[in-house]
Amino acid sequence: MAAQQKADEIKKRLDTISVFGEVEGGAIRITATANKAITAIEINDDFYKQADKEELEELLLTAINKALTQAELVSATEMQAATKDMFGGLGGMFGQ
Repeated sequence: MAAQQKADEIKKRLDTISVFGEVEGGAIRITATANKAITAIEINDDFYKQADKEELEELLLTAINKALTQAELVSATEMQAATKDMFGGLGGMFGQ
């Protein structure tokens, strides 16, 4: 029960952490939560006017994947910290 409660707390915390992925010096910027939910897509007007469809699609994918990678890193760090808190010094018992 305590583990489930801790997991819920972590999920709520991850919902409050924003991560970003951007390409072309900020021409496209994706904002997501650390729970991997996309919350915003920003495309610079000047870039949008001159970009073709294929370029825009490719760069959107790259920016989204960067944001999701950041989200995964934050999530893993939070989970690792929570696990360490839950098990305290027991890690040393297993040679770690």
